[in-house]
Amino acid sequence: MITARAAATFEPVGRSVATARSFVRDTLQGWGHADIIDDAVVLTSELVTNAVVHAGTSAEVLCLRGDDHVRIEVSDRYPEREIPIQSSAINMGSPDREGGRGLQLCAALAGRWGVDYSATHKLVWFQLDLPERSVGTRAAGPALPTDLLPLAEDHVRVAVVQIDKTGAITSWNEDAEHLFGYSAELVTGKPLTDFAAWPHTPGTSTGIVDALRLSRWEGSYGIRGANGRVSPVYASHLRVRDTDGEPSTVCLLVRDHERAVLQTPLRGPAPDSAGHSDSQGADPFEVFIGSPAPDDLDGLLQRTVERARDMLDGDSAFLLLATDDETELEVRASTGLPSARQRFARVPVEVGPGRYGSARMPAVHEDLTQVPGAVPLLNGTGMRSVVTVPLKVEGRLTGSLGVAAEAPDRYSNEEALRLQFAADRIALAVESARLGELEKLRRGSLSFLVEASDLLAGTLDRDQTLALMAQMTVPTLATWCAVYTIADQASEPYLSYVLHEDEERIDGLKALLSKIAPPDPVPTPGARVWPAPAEAAHQAALRTSMRSLGLGEPASVSSGIGTTLQTASAVGGETVVLPLVARNRVIGMLTLGKPTDEHFRQEILELAEDLSRRAALALDNARLYSERMAISQSLQRSLLPPELPDVPGVEVEVIYRAAGEGNEVGGDFYDLFPIRDGAYGFAIGDVCGTGPEAAAVTGLARHALRLLAREGFGGPAVLERLNAAILDEGARSRFLTLLYGELWPQEDGSAILKMVCAGHPLPLRLRQDGTVVPFAEPQPLLGVMDDLELYEQTMTLDPGDVLLCVTDGITERREGSRMLGDDGLAEVLSTCTGLTAGAVAARIMRAVERFAADAPSDDMAILTMRVPGLHHD
Repeated sequence: MITARAAATFEPVGRSVATARSFVRDTLQGWGHADIIDDAVVLTSELVTNAVVHAGTSAEVLCLRGDDHVRIEVSDRYPEREIPIQSSAINMGSPDREGGRGLQLCAALAGRWGVDYSATHKLVWFQLDLPERSVGTRAAGPALPTDLLPLAEDHVRVAVVQIDKTGAITSWNEDAEHLFGYSAELVTGKPLTDFAAWPHTPGTSTGIVDALRLSRWEGSYGIRGANGRVSPVYASHLRVRDTDGEPSTVCLLVRDHERAVLQTPLRGPAPDSAGHSDSQGADPFEVFIGSPAPDDLDGLLQRTVERARDMLDGDSAFLLLATDDETELEVRASTGLPSARQRFARVPVEVGPGRYGSARMPAVHEDLTQVPGAVPLLNGTGMRSVVTVPLKVEGRLTGSLGVAAEAPDRYSNEEALRLQFAADRIALAVESARLGELEKLRRGSLSFLVEASDLLAGTLDRDQTLALMAQMTVPTLATWCAVYTIADQASEPYLSYVLHEDEERIDGLKALLSKIAPPDPVPTPGARVWPAPAEAAHQAALRTSMRSLGLGEPASVSSGIGTTLQTASAVGGETVVLPLVARNRVIGMLTLGKPTDEHFRQEILELAEDLSRRAALALDNARLYSERMAISQSLQRSLLPPELPDVPGVEVEVIYRAAGEGNEVGGDFYDLFPIRDGAYGFAIGDVCGTGPEAAAVTGLARHALRLLAREGFGGPAVLERLNAAILDEGARSRFLTLLYGELWPQEDGSAILKMVCAGHPLPLRLRQDGTVVPFAEPQPLLGVMDDLELYEQTMTLDPGDVLLCVTDGITERREGSRMLGDDGLAEVLSTCTGLTAGAVAARIMRAVERFAADAPSDDMAILTMRVPGLHHD
């Protein structure tokens, strides 16, 4: 026979193990079984660790007390692990290893233990026999100095009074006679209310009749003695039942100034109130919740449902908090229900017509099978009767408290009144704690959004933006996240990024989602539930379980996703989709998910919505930047020669560096192209400025040079016509320095050059003996004057000579007040004797880069030509 039960559910996080230990310890301590606590706590710790740490699922712990034993059940959502059978002689291995250690301990410490399976659960239970009560220490406190001990008379009197279910006195001991002056014969059969001076008015707090019906109660009141005076007492009430099931209440009473004798935990001595005719009663909140009260909202709510269940002797209890607009209730605490799958689930305040369909009024349902769906939270839980009452602060609905039982017709309006008294006691404390939690959450949300905005604003890379979006949501907002992107209105959503807090589950999650049709790109703001992942996970779990049982695969799920139960468990909770809307267009969806049986709280969804707006804009900015960069780079590449031709008998090398991030072409340019058989044109120039405006003139100059040269114009005519074309650009024109020449390789290994140097740095000639000399004369630059008179110079490069042509980004390289200059360039070139054209260009560029530590601020171009002669040296 089960005489008591307690249940709790723990989230799949490491701290839940310690919380589960405390839950079992407190439960057994409250039942008076301190002698088995250590074994029970050790076993529970191991089994909960297996569930929340190794299996990664929530753990449900149920404590059951029988006549001669305590049974504790721990269930999780990971049933595919192998469990050794008790009756077999399987060696479970070393107790030092992680796997199976909890089951070894069960075998070693428990009187009985076992494992039960279902398609989605695995339950491990163990039973500890209750030892016979023997003489010995049951509880102890520290040794205290004499002056710190509680003050009492020569003989501490503890009145023991027993009250039957009607409230009449059935037992009255000698200490009660001494304290209050009544003999047992005089008071037996009379109601305790005839003698109790209750300090509160019934209807505003817990009355004496209500206190006698609670499972436990501690507090202060008064007893009218035979002399007519009221003696303040401190009382501890315990509700019990005899073998026939008849309830009664045992009351232990001491003088109020001796309350430390009964009170736990120990408080400071109460002020002496012997001279008063009435005493100040105990805090009604502490009467219901107990002391010390939890200092966090979740702890307060959990204590509330546990006390409410005990007060009405129910099988389960639950507490829901109202949203700000009072249209929905969110489940925040429960006890005795099959699982915590309802946590943060939302139900409407008004679920039907009339007072019984509204959470704003107390309601009693004698049998839920007659009104299915009347209490949505209890659907499928096996609960038959329920009483619910509202939590109100200043007339505003703040929540709902309910107690349910598996048997019908358990509750009446009297229980509803008692529960409402309790709800009135705790409503203000709950609302205060909720507002405190909400304020902390909002402060954290602001900090989170500020940090998220900074991170998203710090990149214009699309892939990095997607990764940041996912990393900011997991695990802060959700257990897993998937980002779908939409290229354009005609494209289907594409699964672009998947992240899970457990990296080992990412691949399985991605495989699962890739087989599911993506969510519809609905632009409506806010989160909407997407059931497809949970349904697919359920089908995968069903198929895997049936295969493991040798039952094959049903047709309805044979085409499902081949994933493990571990992945299915990770995706089986609530999944929500938030649209990513930027510039009035849906560019994707942010999908957030929870593991099996978990829901999102409303505050988290609101925070996720704020994040999705920022992330959508950042993602769209990255897209626009990528598109424009692609266009810019394509246009810039069109301004460079596609490839350099092979010039017979001449080595040619070019190095080009454009200033500015993302630029491939700036104001400097080069070209080398065939004009006709045996003749090649080459050019190196510098347009005033950098960036797109200079690049536009670069394109004009390079294409004009090729066209005019191939039309048969000589060097001066080519540059004069180019000068006119630049001036025709008007305000968009830029002046241009240009070195243009024509190259004729000769049969004797030399090369003839005809050059025009229009305002450009003079080319340098490196002879084989290491001497460096300018190889042209300066002339006016282009784009300034209408009438230019340019002339052409003819030069010869002997075998082994090198011609170096550069732009001013090379010669004007600066380090503080120092500049490389023409002399510095000539000095570097003089060390290049015997090097190939490519080696010369590389040495020049290396010297320029080492000259200054800062990044170049101007475009740089190097064109080298070397005539190796008939016999390569």
